[in-house]
Amino acid sequence: MRRVLVTGIGVICPVGGNRDEFFANLLAGKSGIRRLSLEFASRLAIRIGGEVEFDPAAHFARPKLALLDRFSQFALVAAGQAISDAGIGDDDTRKDRAGVYLGTGLGGARTMEAGYADIFLEAKDRVSPYTVVRGMNNAAAAHVSIDFGLRGPNLTFSTACSSSAVAIGEACRAIRHGYVDLAVAGGAEALLTLGVMRAWEALRTLAAEDPEDPAASCRPFSLDRSGLVLGEGAGVVVLETAEHARARGAKAYAELAGYGSTSDADHLTRPSQRGQAAAMRLALADARLAAGDIGYVNAHGTATLAGDRIEVAAIKDVFGAHARRLAVSSTKSMHGHLMGATGAVEFIASVLALYHGALPPTANLRVPDPECDLDFVPETGRRGVELCAVMSNSFAFGGSNAVLIASKLS
Repeated sequence: MRRVLVTGIGVICPVGGNRDEFFANLLAGKSGIRRLSLEFASRLAIRIGGEVEFDPAAHFARPKLALLDRFSQFALVAAGQAISDAGIGDDDTRKDRAGVYLGTGLGGARTMEAGYADIFLEAKDRVSPYTVVRGMNNAAAAHVSIDFGLRGPNLTFSTACSSSAVAIGEACRAIRHGYVDLAVAGGAEALLTLGVMRAWEALRTLAAEDPEDPAASCRPFSLDRSGLVLGEGAGVVVLETAEHARARGAKAYAELAGYGSTSDADHLTRPSQRGQAAAMRLALADARLAAGDIGYVNAHGTATLAGDRIEVAAIKDVFGAHARRLAVSSTKSMHGHLMGATGAVEFIASVLALYHGALPPTANLRVPDPECDLDFVPETGRRGVELCAVMSNSFAFGGSNAVLIASKLS
């Protein structure tokens, strides 16, 4: 089986606009969650989110911007970072065997909502002629393929919160089976809109704003947790075979060793311990690792009451006695839930934890839930940690579970 390496990383999210800033802020426990600056925020009951400070004009010329929804902007920035980090040049003739595998939950949410407002609120006779091409879910992947000349498969995955983890896992499989030699994989999301926020408010799963510090509103595994915080951003990695990387003298961060994907086949919104545990076991088997080989788990950890407890039970089910020796953290406590992008961003956090031997904390974890009794790396990051392999969990509405495992390069 062909080995798959992570050779490039790009990220833009509430805690950082690039790889180094992102991981440094995670280790420092710095939260990007804050009161929203968006003009409609005053119309919301929940006015906090993981909003990215981002000036599109600094990255794209006006004619290009006309074609780009915010989620595509994020995807292009993160993909550009990852491709540059991997050292892939514009004239690389191997791009015929380079694919794009991106995930998103809602795609061009801003574009679609603006179109609805034009028609139903403003009673306009027409919408922007770019509405379709900006709003379609595969727009980000298409732009990445076009802008970077990647002529292999161009695929978009939409499995809600696990979308970008599925995209990375399926890219790994494509490389292993010889369909491509290199893949640009990850996901992007930009769903901080009035309509989307109102819809999530109606679902009653959003966290209440912390009255003393909005940045502390997301508290996974904490006794006083009150729900998730929505965020936005993108995470993208470059994956390639070990042979391909070696032939072009590329560095690598880790091996993408395992991928497991399952469906709960049970309930649209209620998570399943059995489905989550099955995905973790499949990833371990795919990586040919024992549970005891994993030193760190980046948990899905959304800070919902039921979700956190079920994930802890699933981890205990899979890891047995080793669960007590595992370090587990939820970086959503700092960047929020990026929906279709969150799996990629958290996989990147996991790879960098492995690469640097440093664990990002679960921020704001002051009073643990007695039913969530693992080592959640509370509040303070750890350095100088020996790790052989790490796991990243992504579990979604609809019951779509995706687990990724990265192992240290020997």
